[in-house]
Amino acid sequence: MTTVYDFSAKTIDGREISLKDFEGKVLLIVNTASKCGFTPQYEGLEALHKKYGPKGFAVLGFPCNQFGAQEPGDASEIANFCKLTYDVDFPLFAKIDVNGDNAHPLFQLLKKQAPGLLGSEAVKWNFTKFLVDSKGQVQERFAPATKPEALGSQIEKLLARA
Repeated sequence: MTTVYDFSAKTIDGREISLKDFEGKVLLIVNTASKCGFTPQYEGLEALHKKYGPKGFAVLGFPCNQFGAQEPGDASEIANFCKLTYDVDFPLFAKIDVNGDNAHPLFQLLKKQAPGLLGSEAVKWNFTKFLVDSKGQVQERFAPATKPEALGSQIEKLLARA
């Protein structure tokens, strides 16, 4: 069965890495944007990363410009914004598409394994979150309006099973 570990992605600084580097960790994979009403969620995502990181958890942020052109910057602008505004320390990746013909293969898997409302696969907006267990299987999709701090109990359950 295909897992998130079967994919690779470019980091925000342009290095190609295998998601196998995160094998055994519980992951929260999020499509992000710097100019969105949900952008302040970076703060909550970083708080989750700091709180649960030592226990085997990581947030992975994937900037995306497909929703209202709310991620217009280049890689260095995105990285600087995230670091200076929200002190983001969790891994950020290069800007990708999450929907359409050019959707990153990782997001194709995430959407298939955790469809949205009424079984729709498309990501509807920035800050859609996918919770992945320590075996690389998608467990749940959360809507953009779901605040990161509301995910603690689900993360703790997966960490307890890891």
